[in-house]
Amino acid sequence: MGYNAYRFSSLDPFAYNDLTHLSSIYFLKKWSNILKFPRTIRLDISDENTFPLAASPDEWALTGTFTFANSEPHQLSNKEQLAFRNGWLGVDSFGRSTFVVVAKISHDQFEAVVSRLAGHIFENYGAPNMLAALDAARSEANYTANLCEHPLDTMLRIDREFVEAGIKERIRVIPKQREAMHTKIWTIENDD
Repeated sequence: MGYNAYRFSSLDPFAYNDLTHLSSIYFLKKWSNILKFPRTIRLDISDENTFPLAASPDEWALTGTFTFANSEPHQLSNKEQLAFRNGWLGVDSFGRSTFVVVAKISHDQFEAVVSRLAGHIFENYGAPNMLAALDAARSEANYTANLCEHPLDTMLRIDREFVEAGIKERIRVIPKQREAMHTKIWTIENDD
């Protein structure tokens, strides 16, 4: 396992910066190739017991770090702290998932993610208007898509921590296991 992405979140999710603009330009150039985006995966029921709201399996997902931009660490409940440290944001439920896998996404599906997220940002995070919410949603979706430069079905995990400059985010790549990596160490034989 290794880290492949690292960023600090701005404390103002609606602040415009050149990196956001460049990210959008880079992303638009990728449409000629297969577009990849994270989907939630549930390996067991632990997400239901860990997070305030668990994402359903197979939801499109975002890092969702922006949801903690104005949070105070000492004011988060235990489940909210776990969502902060290790939760991807599902776009259908806006619940959290510990793991996501890299999957193919169509242009229409991607635009639906941006639209749904923009509505959520406008209603819940103080966007001054729908246009600002749409810009913030597209920026977050573009950033998330850029994290998926891995083979399909590669599992990703997120780690976050509060630091003096804001929020430090790291994405961990969990390589796909190959059958040959498992060694048979014993067999069962009949006593007959």
